[in-house]
Amino acid sequence: MRNPFRPGDNKVYVKHVTAADFARFDDGLVHAVCSTFSLAQAAEWAGRLFVLEMKEEDEEGIGTFLTINHKSPAFEGEDVVITATLKSQEGQEVICSYKAVVGERLVAEGETGQKILKKEKLARVLAPKKV
Repeated sequence: MRNPFRPGDNKVYVKHVTAADFARFDDGLVHAVCSTFSLAQAAEWAGRLFVLEMKEEDEEGIGTFLTINHKSPAFEGEDVVITATLKSQEGQEVICSYKAVVGERLVAEGETGQKILKKEKLARVLAPKKV
């Protein structure tokens, strides 16, 4: 693992909201705005942008935690700009905070954690257990 970054460095991901991002469950459409789930996935991706530049060829990142405080809606057709900020990198763990905004409107904020592991170790950890 290499780390060309310092705490405070940023990565930006832009999520364009489509109908596929709406909140839906088995009982149907909840509301026609970007779901918390979709925002969380985009936030994790924003933090992963650091991991992609840190991991070696024989390594991969895996999520360890995610917090999301959903503050306001993002509507179909809007671009949500997610800025991930590197908080720390200790050992193999990469911690980022993030803010998701549409224009000046805060849509969500929180933190993500990812760990960079050797692919072979990750394969062992994620292999189905025999009962």
